[in-house]
Amino acid sequence: MNPACNIFIIGPTGAGKSSLGRRLGKHYGRPFIDLDQEIEQRAGASASMVFDIEGEAGFRKREAALLESCSRRQGIVMATGAGAVLDAANRDHLATRGFVVWLQASIDHQLERLRMDRSRPLLDGGDRRQRLQAMAAKRDPLYRLIADLIVACEADNLATVSARCISLLDAHWVQADAAGRQRQA
Repeated sequence: MNPACNIFIIGPTGAGKSSLGRRLGKHYGRPFIDLDQEIEQRAGASASMVFDIEGEAGFRKREAALLESCSRRQGIVMATGAGAVLDAANRDHLATRGFVVWLQASIDHQLERLRMDRSRPLLDGGDRRQRLQAMAAKRDPLYRLIADLIVACEADNLATVSARCISLLDAHWVQADAAGRQRQA
């Protein structure tokens, strides 16, 4: 158990982290933060443009700074970008400052969800399946390392995944207040 006042959602590209996060925020009465949207708002540009101008290293630097700052907040639901777990400091912040939910998705599920999406710079050009497989090989062990809860999102619709996640959270998440004291859900 990880007593925490925050919920952090991690997982691969196209799993539905943001959609789930909005629903969890509403259900638990907590503000929702989409880390990728925060990066875009603060940069004044799309993630694709940040990648084009600053490269992946520049994007990851922005991501780490915002994750460090946002994860310090109390009583939030936050969806991270799929690659946020690549940085050891990010993993530490997530694991120590919140209850981490890994929204798990197969490559086929990701491909289906992303088939019309052309806004993902790491999927530009080449074989998307191969790119997603390579990302999964590197990231899945890191997701597993910090996850307090694993929720599969396969062919289910968002309502079903959300209901399953809420049920699992209610059973496993020990909520804490801002001072770290446990409280009833």
